[in-house]
Amino acid sequence: MRIVFMGTPEFAVESLKALVENGYNVVGVVTQPDKPVGRHQEKLQPPAVKVYAQSVGLPVLQPIKMKDAEFLEQLRALKADLQVVVAFRMLPEVYGRCHVSEHLMFMLPCCLNIGAQHL
Repeated sequence: MRIVFMGTPEFAVESLKALVENGYNVVGVVTQPDKPVGRHQEKLQPPAVKVYAQSVGLPVLQPIKMKDAEFLEQLRALKADLQVVVAFRMLPEVYGRCHVSEHLMFMLPCCLNIGAQHL
């Protein structure tokens, strides 16, 4: 089963990490764009999920707009069977455009230990 993980903040990393460490086929990660930080907003800070995803060699998509045609094509190219969404806002109209196979799953981090076993 091909999984795309969608999440951004630090607490979502544990859910992604559980999937990766338990051998699930995570084929890509979607997260928010890097954000400017600091007094003068000169430095960009990547989301925690991106940092972890890159550390384990996962492809990362960071769309500015969820309806962007290029992003949707990249998402389709991942050929996901399942999207795991943890702390990530996804517009409902995008789901129909990404051609995710029949399954769509939402997981809260507190439920991951139970939910991931049933994937």
